[in-house]
Amino acid sequence: MQQAKGIITSIQGQIATIEIEGEIFPQLSEILVASHDNSVILEVFSQSTDTTFVQILSNPDKLYRGMPVSSTGSDLKIPVGPAVLGRVIDLFGNTRDNGGPFKPDKKTSIYAKTPSLNIVKTNYQILETGIKAIDFLTPIQKGGKVGFIGGAGVGKTILLTELMHNVTFKQTGNVFSVFAGVGERIREGQELFQRLKQSGILPKTVILLGQMNENAAIRFRVALAAAAQAEYFRDEMKSDVLLFVDNMFRFVQAGAEVATLLGTIPSEQAYQATLQTEISTFEDRLIPTESGTITSFQNVYVPADEITDAGVTTVVSFLDTSIVLSRSIAQKGIYPPIDLFQSSSSTLSKAFLGEVHFKALTEFQKILENYNKLSHIVAIVGEEELSAENRILYNRTKKIINYLTQPFFMTETQTGKKGISVPKETTVNDITMILSGKLDNIPADKFMYIGSLADAKISV
Repeated sequence: MQQAKGIITSIQGQIATIEIEGEIFPQLSEILVASHDNSVILEVFSQSTDTTFVQILSNPDKLYRGMPVSSTGSDLKIPVGPAVLGRVIDLFGNTRDNGGPFKPDKKTSIYAKTPSLNIVKTNYQILETGIKAIDFLTPIQKGGKVGFIGGAGVGKTILLTELMHNVTFKQTGNVFSVFAGVGERIREGQELFQRLKQSGILPKTVILLGQMNENAAIRFRVALAAAAQAEYFRDEMKSDVLLFVDNMFRFVQAGAEVATLLGTIPSEQAYQATLQTEISTFEDRLIPTESGTITSFQNVYVPADEITDAGVTTVVSFLDTSIVLSRSIAQKGIYPPIDLFQSSSSTLSKAFLGEVHFKALTEFQKILENYNKLSHIVAIVGEEELSAENRILYNRTKKIINYLTQPFFMTETQTGKKGISVPKETTVNDITMILSGKLDNIPADKFMYIGSLADAKISV
């Protein structure tokens, strides 16, 4: 195979211009390397008659005008398979965990076509998390897409890692986890690695990092590399996969930065015009097939707590379950601080949930709406001014809200409380009992940060 050859004529930030010598041109997304230094990695993104424009994926300080480069005949590939389990790697497959090199079983392209519709297999199974608020209010569909949506400091990463811990432990058979750190803090990657190591689930997990110190082109591609890892476990190893992405807004942000570098005309709220296409290219790969399922859990940062931000709403439009985390609820000391009115799930039907769960959830939603109105009255004139009936409903709802709080395994060192996982059936039965009025004589404070009612020794 003949190589395309050329020389760098200009360098501007993370973009370089290459003048091609001869009649052979590289393909779009093809990787070019320096003729004398393979650590210089460039990716083709557009070309004209005799000029090729590339994104610089390696250290730009190594580049200079007149540097000879040549094509590799391949796009960006990443190591996949059992060899990478338990490891922390970057976009190029280099280890970042001080564990030494490894021999990859196989390398695969980070760019895969969206699978055809005829191989999609819808899964009507609920994925139990052990987190009461999620299992009761916004149940997760196996093979679905779940988003934790909220501003800075409301506990998105904690909730994601708690869910990673609980769900991985609950799964039987060959179930693997892939974690993509997209544009987040380096400290968080280190903490995640230590937590997974201590909890014993690291050997079934791959961690890919492209954090905030990396350039935009790398941060943008880490999510695609994680999707390639998940696809390999699903298609080649016939396994169910849990894909965790922290943070999807940083993926959108990196795409906007790359678009700015390329000089493209921005669209709504200064985001790139290709925003919808970029997110769909990633999301549409995460589907359940005959071989296995990919259940994705995605953190979505909300800039300035503005949930109508165009980047946020575009990501949310692809999700099956949206769990909105509220700052005002977190300030009341309620964790997880799930906004019960803005959160939604595609599984909220009797066919999915079953008769008992659906009935309990529907009844709770009715009294919750009334509770919201009564809360304003209580804030002004006090609970004593409510009618006897309203006072009972108000306290009953408050007990359920308190009951849905929970100590997490991932915050044991900070809170001093032992983490608890509660089966979904137990949660539904406990809430059904509270709704029945059998526990009306128990103070609402007794329901805060407990596991099941039986664990807290609360009974009729």
